[in-house]
Amino acid sequence: MDSLKIILLFLFLTFDSSIADTIQPFTTDGCSSFPNGTPAQKDLWLSCCIVHDIAYWKGGSYQQRQAADNALKQCVSQTGQPVIAEIMLTGVRVGGSPFFPTSYRWGYGWPYLRGYKPLTESEKKEVMKKIPALPVNAVHAKEK
Repeated sequence: MDSLKIILLFLFLTFDSSIADTIQPFTTDGCSSFPNGTPAQKDLWLSCCIVHDIAYWKGGSYQQRQAADNALKQCVSQTGQPVIAEIMLTGVRVGGSPFFPTSYRWGYGWPYLRGYKPLTESEKKEVMKKIPALPVNAVHAKEK
């Protein structure tokens, strides 16, 4: 038992935390398990979901998550689908917790269990290096 403790202590002390704190390249699955649009307009609110995915990929504070979710609702509402927007808001509020081990959780670009943590200045620079080419106002929408 003591040798197991020594091995675990060694692994803990030698683990390179700089690797763990690196954001992965941006990925998106569109609107996750939700349709990207209507049967007639298959990608009607897809752009809303991609902007939302960028916010979820980079993560941040609880307030930033609320702002990202509300921005998604507003964007989808502006496509003429306010009921769909409410359904999507409920889905992301319930399913997007940073504590779920999913590929679409809040802060999914970072290692699991980052939680709600504002980005440091160096992390913001790293995000900007890896973020896809989108209009600046879309990337920084509703940041606080």
